[in-house]
Amino acid sequence: MSDNFRIRTVDALSDDSLQNNFRGAMDFLQDKRHQAFQDLEFEKLRSEGADIRKNVIAHLPDLLEKLERKCIDNGIHVHWAEDAQQACRIVERIAQDNEVKQVVKGKSMVSEEIELNQHLEAQGIKCIETDMGEYIVQLDHEKSSHIIMPAIHKTKEQIAQLFADKLNEDFGKPPKDATVDELIGVGRKVLRQKFMQADMGISGVNFAIAETGTLCLVANEGNGRISTGAPDIHVALMGLEKVIPSFAELPTLLKLLTRSATGQIMTTYLNMISSPRKDQELDGPSQFHLVIIDNKRSAMYQDDVLQETLTCIRCGACMNHCPVYTRIGGHAYGSTYPGPIGQIVTPQIEGIEHAGDLLDACSLNGACGEACPVSIDLPVLIRELRNKQTSLKPPHRVIWNIWRQFYRSTKRHALLSKFVSLCSRLPMPTPKAWSNTRTFPKPAPESFSTLIKKQKENERESE
Repeated sequence: MSDNFRIRTVDALSDDSLQNNFRGAMDFLQDKRHQAFQDLEFEKLRSEGADIRKNVIAHLPDLLEKLERKCIDNGIHVHWAEDAQQACRIVERIAQDNEVKQVVKGKSMVSEEIELNQHLEAQGIKCIETDMGEYIVQLDHEKSSHIIMPAIHKTKEQIAQLFADKLNEDFGKPPKDATVDELIGVGRKVLRQKFMQADMGISGVNFAIAETGTLCLVANEGNGRISTGAPDIHVALMGLEKVIPSFAELPTLLKLLTRSATGQIMTTYLNMISSPRKDQELDGPSQFHLVIIDNKRSAMYQDDVLQETLTCIRCGACMNHCPVYTRIGGHAYGSTYPGPIGQIVTPQIEGIEHAGDLLDACSLNGACGEACPVSIDLPVLIRELRNKQTSLKPPHRVIWNIWRQFYRSTKRHALLSKFVSLCSRLPMPTPKAWSNTRTFPKPAPESFSTLIKKQKENERESE
């Protein structure tokens, strides 16, 4: 692991408050998810969801072209972005052409992936997060620690103090005594003013229906609906994998998404947007733009193994069940996507040479794969990326080739075992990275095969 990742991990493990917050939150979410699926045949529904997403990947180019045609027919301006920089420039150009000064943004992981907020701020355009959790971490100049619950690492008391410090909020009592309802009231008061001042709204897209050119947005807060309907301009951002063929696939995916993400049977808000404001309508944006973002997704699509990455529906279940994520939290990963899904997405977007250290934060216990509602075999993908990482490091490749030669032959393996057993009697240095947190294994005086052989000989002699 890189020093930065190592330092962040050590810091997280030494933070008792963080440990307690995440352990309690993950246990709560796992229990809620279990209860939410009790009325359904989970494996059957999961299989249906996996088939839908795999079918999408099999027909992805055609579905995207169909989506573009339908959106254009509906009056939506469609833009294609090859990478993060191009996507940011497209949004910047839309804002500048319309003299936009302030933007309100609903929850969108892909906007965080391309670092859109930072880009717009550099151009003098204020971009305000309106999801409560996202607003909290933006106010504290942090990254999200979970893709569904961005501020899950913070306590109520920490949020109250943040509002008192950054918003000069006077609760009429010590901030630590503020209630959750009072905190929500503060956020609502501040954000309502931002909605009224906004020139443009930005959102993500959970699913884009190719058959009708309809964008589906799933939310638990009313901010998503206001962000897309109140400003005169709406810009929706989506990764190219978000497309689905028709409305027929939507119910299955929604059942899996809401139950896996928050343990809800159904979401609070399901917004379906197919066009800008029509002549006879009283509200909605007069301009509607859809930015379809690649950002290395085409490379994932072209890899027969790693294309399974694109079937993810961004529910966060893999994080909630990952013992490593539960211990170190989201910020230790240092990326937009933490947890198991981040371990396969981030190295493919940023490059294994830059983000490959995330692959070390996995014990291959398989909990993430078992929890995934669309049956992504996350451990297999992590191993595949580890193999690619090893191929980039000649010393590693040589070491593993030597290991393979010994373990493919019983005779060579027996010889190696005897050599290691002899060496164990001598003072030998141990790998510091291993021995810092583990007791270094001591080879047995005799191998298991030798013991079995002796036992059989003793049995024959006793006969």
